[in-house]
Amino acid sequence: MTDYFVTGIGTDVGKTIVAAVLTEALEADYWKPVQAGDLDRSDSIQVGQLITNTKSRIHQEAYRLTQPMSPHAAARIDGVEIQLESIHRPETSNRLIIEGAGGLMVPLNDKRCIIDLIRQLDVEVILVSQNYLGSINHTLLSIDALKHRNIPVKGIIFNGAENSESEQFILNTGIQLLGRLNHHERVTKETVASYKSRFSSL
Repeated sequence: MTDYFVTGIGTDVGKTIVAAVLTEALEADYWKPVQAGDLDRSDSIQVGQLITNTKSRIHQEAYRLTQPMSPHAAARIDGVEIQLESIHRPETSNRLIIEGAGGLMVPLNDKRCIIDLIRQLDVEVILVSQNYLGSINHTLLSIDALKHRNIPVKGIIFNGAENSESEQFILNTGIQLLGRLNHHERVTKETVASYKSRFSSL
C-alpha cells in the first residue's frame, strides 16, 4: 500500500481539500506533521469534518504552532525549533495521506524545508496545482525541485478552474495527470464524497 505526501505549488492552492478527498477515497489515515496557526480550525480538524468513512484516523501533528506564518518563524515565536529528526511517521497499518505546509521550499528551520521532510519520510508525492497567472512557473519549478532530489512523484491534481493551455504545457513534462477538483464556493462532506470514485484506484 502506497502512502502519499500531498504538497502544493504554493499556499492556498487546495492541498487540504485534495488531502480530504484522497483520505476519503482511499479510506486512508491523515497526518499533517506541522500545523502553523488556526489551531482551533486546523487542517486536521477540517479533514476530520469532511470525511465520512469510519476507517480513517486523524493523527496528531508533530508540531502545533500558534502563528499563521512560515513554520520556522512561527516556531521561533513559540520558543521551539522544528527538528526533522523528531518527526516520525505515525504507526498505522492503514495507508497514510500526509499533508505539507505551503509549498516545497517552505522553511521548517534555518536549514531545512518541506522538501527535506518529504525525503526523510520517503513517500511518493502528489502535487496540487491551481491555475493563476504565474502558476506554470511555480508548477514547473516544483516538478524540477522534486526531480532534482530524486523524489518520486505519483502525479498532479489540478484544483479549480480549468486552463487547458497551461495544463497541457505542464503535462508536457511527463508528469501524470491524476485528476482535477472543480471550484467549490463551499466544501462539504458531500463534496468530498462526490470525488471518491475518481481517486479510489490510486
